[in-house]
Amino acid sequence: MLTHTNIWQAIDRLAREYGMSSSGLARRAGLDPTTFNKSKRVTRAGRARWPSTESVAKILRATGASIEEFVAYVSSEQGYPPLRRIPVIGYAQAGNDGYFDDAGYPTGSGWDEVEFPSIGDANAYALEISGDSMAPVYRDGDLVIVSPSAGIRRGDRVVVKTRQGEVMAKELDRRSAIKLELLSVNASHNNRTIPMTEVDWVHRIVWASQ
Repeated sequence: MLTHTNIWQAIDRLAREYGMSSSGLARRAGLDPTTFNKSKRVTRAGRARWPSTESVAKILRATGASIEEFVAYVSSEQGYPPLRRIPVIGYAQAGNDGYFDDAGYPTGSGWDEVEFPSIGDANAYALEISGDSMAPVYRDGDLVIVSPSAGIRRGDRVVVKTRQGEVMAKELDRRSAIKLELLSVNASHNNRTIPMTEVDWVHRIVWASQ
C-alpha cells in the first residue's frame, strides 16, 4: 500500500531527475527551502507526516513534470506499490443514482480510468472537481483521489454526497451523530451544516492529481 516513505522518496527522486537537491526543489517551487527536510517528515510526536498536495502541485509546476511522471517515481523503486487503474467519476455522475452502491462504493463499468499506486482500498476512485468552491486548493477539472475506507478526522478534505444527490468537496470541521459541519476553502462560498439524516456518505480525499 501507499506509504509516507513512498511519497517522500518520490519527491527526492523528482529532485534528482531535475538536477536539484530536495531543498533546491522546494526553493524553485516557491516553498520554504526546509519544506522537504528529513526533520519535516515526522511530527514532534514522532508520527510520519504526509507532504501536502499543495506542495506537490507546486513542485510539479516548477519542474514541468506531470502527475503521471510523479506517480511513476512513486511506483518504480523496489518495494513500491504497483499501479492500478481506478475509475474517474464526474460530479454530475456522482450525484446520480446507480453510480454508487448502498455502501457508497463506485459500481458498474465503462468508466474513464486513471493509473494510481495502490492505497490499500479496492474501492478507491478519482473524482473530477467541478466548480470553484475548493479553489485555490482544487480547481475546476482537477482530479482528487478518494478513499471510502480511509478514516476521517477534523481538518480532512472530504467529498460528501447528500440523499438529495448533491455532491460537494469541503473540509471537515466537525461531525457528530446529529450534524456534519463543513468548511469551504474558497471564502466566497458558504460553509455548510448538514443534518446526518440527509448525508448519504462522506469519503476522504487522500491525494490530488493537479
